[in-house]
Amino acid sequence: MFDLDKWQEILGTIQKNKLRTFLTAFGVFWGIFMLVLLLGFGNGMQHGIQREFADESINSLWIWQGRTSLPFNGLKPGREIFFKNNDLTILANQVQGLERVAPRTRLSGEFTLNYKEKNSSYQVFGANSDFFKLNGEKVVSGRNINPIDDQEKRKIIVIGQRIKDVLFGKDVKNEETLGKYIKIKGVYFQLVGIFTSKSNQGRNEERAYIPFLTLQSIYNQFNQVQLMAMSTKPGVSAKDIEGKVRLMLSKSHKFDIKDDQAISINNNEENWLRFENLFKTIKLYVFIIGMLTLFAGVIGVSNIMMIIVKERTKEIGVRKALGATPFSIISLILQESIIITAISGYLGLLAGVGLLELLKYAIISSGDNLPYFGAPEVDFGTILIAVIILVFAGALAGFFPALRAANIKPIEALRAD
Repeated sequence: MFDLDKWQEILGTIQKNKLRTFLTAFGVFWGIFMLVLLLGFGNGMQHGIQREFADESINSLWIWQGRTSLPFNGLKPGREIFFKNNDLTILANQVQGLERVAPRTRLSGEFTLNYKEKNSSYQVFGANSDFFKLNGEKVVSGRNINPIDDQEKRKIIVIGQRIKDVLFGKDVKNEETLGKYIKIKGVYFQLVGIFTSKSNQGRNEERAYIPFLTLQSIYNQFNQVQLMAMSTKPGVSAKDIEGKVRLMLSKSHKFDIKDDQAISINNNEENWLRFENLFKTIKLYVFIIGMLTLFAGVIGVSNIMMIIVKERTKEIGVRKALGATPFSIISLILQESIIITAISGYLGLLAGVGLLELLKYAIISSGDNLPYFGAPEVDFGTILIAVIILVFAGALAGFFPALRAANIKPIEALRAD
């Protein structure tokens, strides 16, 4: 039941001690404010890492050729390992659990791409359509490289959005550039697609792709594979496949299976799980720090309520002498504690979310290109938990002072100084 007199009394007490109330409320405000910021920054880090992975396949392995560091069956260390086209066939046919096996090779260095009078230097790769699915490039105009392009060694090219903007201009629509011819090292390639990519902070858009077999044939890289990418079937662990792949390649290229320098394998699944565990640890850490900060503010509220109870001892004694029940005394102190905690905490919540929204807007407006940090934000569930904590903390802060007030005997209260 709403008691107007009680609320007027609470507001009168707050107005009577403005500085004390402000300092008490600020402790709670700061605790919630820091909790929201810490959680928001934790989510910002997670978004940044996720952006680096972008649409890259999580259950994938990336294998680079290297140089042996251990002797093997009379062969000396220091031998270079060169992947061949046949390695792709062997892995695809003999390693159970693989869904895709995709090659990629690259022209050494950067090569100039020419369109009429405009030109610029970019990396040129040879790949197939499966590689795009694993690496995360998304074709936004035209089409991707398809198997027939590779089989027939067609002279077609797919370029990143940034290359298109440089060669054709940002004002020219993507669709208007399709079918145009781009010259690379004296050879003309027809533009059939334009892709975007968030990986590598967007720098992957500064790449150009031609069919894998086309690059091998035109640029004298016959039977050379610099990188192999592969993904596992659903339910198959990339870690299990990694051992099988290393064993298969160690047999075909004659190196010790324990030789980590012979080939390099990057397991995206392991990397992702490592980051996931890091995110959980960071979230737990910032939550604990935020809660401790909030707890310090709540202790401040409790101490102030203790002081208030002591100052109003005579008043409470008179109330009890006139017939006030312990519940009415407790509810009075609890309501005052809760209102201070709730209002200051809510303002801290608004300030924290507001600041995060400003930072989010600034980051997105700048292109969302901060390394390993994305737009900070807190979800509704976190805010709901914070509100529940606020109500509970306010009640807890006022409970013990209220209990002490309820236990004061009227005769002792009237004698108090």
